[in-house]
Amino acid sequence: MRKLDKKVAIVTGGGGGIGAATAKLFVEQGARVLIVGRSEEKLRKTMRDINHENVSYTVADVSKVEDTQRYVRHAVERYGGLDVLVSNAGTEGPGRHILEHSVEDFDQVLATNVRGAWLSVKYAFPELQKRGGGSIILTSSIAGVTGFAAHSAYTTSKHAVVGMARALAQDGAPFHIRVNAVGPGVIDNDMMASLHRHLAPGAEEQLKSALTARVPLKRYGANEEIARLYLFLASEDSSYCTGGVYMADGGVSASVM
Repeated sequence: MRKLDKKVAIVTGGGGGIGAATAKLFVEQGARVLIVGRSEEKLRKTMRDINHENVSYTVADVSKVEDTQRYVRHAVERYGGLDVLVSNAGTEGPGRHILEHSVEDFDQVLATNVRGAWLSVKYAFPELQKRGGGSIILTSSIAGVTGFAAHSAYTTSKHAVVGMARALAQDGAPFHIRVNAVGPGVIDNDMMASLHRHLAPGAEEQLKSALTARVPLKRYGANEEIARLYLFLASEDSSYCTGGVYMADGGVSASVM
């Protein structure tokens, strides 16, 4: 039997990278999946790549209450309930020293990465209760357990997600709702490519080589590798796992950098 047969899942940030890979794997494992994101073009691309009747999309800003309520309602009305929430939408924000970092940029990063995650849980939680339980997975980062220069907003937001998962695991346990966080490291996707361009314009490959050298496994991760961890946490294979922070970073957080 497939691991998510007849389950219903929401994946925010489903327009690319980890979110798209997760949605694809979930559908392959029998789930009906609603992907959520700001860019309809990116969501449509994910839809084409998956090419299956059991995936649909909603355009939404995850930081807004009304949008969050709408995409949760869409999933429930279309598929009959909700069993899994992958709160994966996120933004890295600008890489700037605190003296150059604007308050507006800080607020935007926190609105998406922290408020957006919290809202997704708040409005998905009652639907999971109706099903007798379920799994919530929040995307943190290697920046959720360490610090990076010139990324104070992003690092702050991802530390907050770790704390959120641990607190929400306590709220969810009486209702058989498990809440865990995942901390991806350097992943070979568009977000990292954008970071390379911003930090080292014209020298992106040199930066990638330098970062790779700091990873004990000596390579970037793949979106699909993170998706497989999400599948474990979404399925009954992880039935005794809640409140955990699962690092998928090639060993970086376990090493002295």
